[in-house]
Amino acid sequence: MDIDGDATVEVTPEVRPTRPRRYDKFMYDFTQQSLPSCKPVLTPVWVISTFLLMGIICIPIGFVSLSASQSVVEIVDRYDIGCIPETFRGNKVDYIKDGSISKNCSRSIEVPKQMKAPIHIYYQLDNYYQNHRRYVKSRSDKQLLYGSKHTDTACQPEEYSNGFPVVPCGLIAWSLFNDTYRFSRRAEELKVNRKNIAWKSDRDHKFGKEVFPFNFQNGTLIGGGNLDPNIPLSDQEDLIVWMRTAALSSFRKLYGRIEEDLEAGDIIEVHLSNNYNTYSFGGKKTLVLSTSSWIGGKNDFLGMAYICIGSSSIVMSLIFLLIHLRTPRPYLDTSYLSWNW
Repeated sequence: MDIDGDATVEVTPEVRPTRPRRYDKFMYDFTQQSLPSCKPVLTPVWVISTFLLMGIICIPIGFVSLSASQSVVEIVDRYDIGCIPETFRGNKVDYIKDGSISKNCSRSIEVPKQMKAPIHIYYQLDNYYQNHRRYVKSRSDKQLLYGSKHTDTACQPEEYSNGFPVVPCGLIAWSLFNDTYRFSRRAEELKVNRKNIAWKSDRDHKFGKEVFPFNFQNGTLIGGGNLDPNIPLSDQEDLIVWMRTAALSSFRKLYGRIEEDLEAGDIIEVHLSNNYNTYSFGGKKTLVLSTSSWIGGKNDFLGMAYICIGSSSIVMSLIFLLIHLRTPRPYLDTSYLSWNW
């Protein structure tokens, strides 16, 4: 190209790297869905064998799981009604709100079978909706980890009290469960280990080691239990367990562990403080002592589910086998298709 008739500049077209033809062929096959693929054909033999194999695998697993669940020894004792004096049976709310009345109560439970340590102590609440949307949102995770400077409006209505922030804030912490339990056997107290009852991840990453309770339960309306202002939130394991809200209206939460074996026929004296108010909304309180197995606590559902699935699979394989033997069909015979009838 001439510029002012003095010079000639040659412009060369941009050279783009060429893609290998294998790539183009691959993309063509991919977009046209013509790549090699595995297309299993569900022949009668394959279907019958698959169902039979599922049954052979699931049924033994079900019986093993069910046996492990049945080996768990569990003692369940509902105490919210039995611990109310006769004079207050008709008005339970007045009993729980009257601070002048002792809430201490003693009960006796008998051990039906040998219970090997560790024996887990749970409190069970029924008709208690921790999954309510307003209740679940009433907390501040930043405040639990970093302190009062991160108090926010999510904690309403338990956000501030007497002009100062509440730590920990929110309805969940405010309604902390505060019944207490002590156990004795033959006049000898059974020690309850209350350490490591909360998830380690919660203790280490969700509750601050330098965050202490402040201005807690100082309002006009007291919800549940109080907290020691000298212990950081990461060590307040009762609170940590309670703050992990339950998905259902009936739930259990770990209270502690008994590190001694209990023999069959032992009489356990339970000395409890019936402080927590479940009477105003028709709730129930139950004390649960339970051992554990490799599968966890007592729960027959998993084993029964495996047995039912395995049995159903074997029944289906037998049905398919009878149908195949009675009316066999040639493989790839298109005359059996519905549109060719």
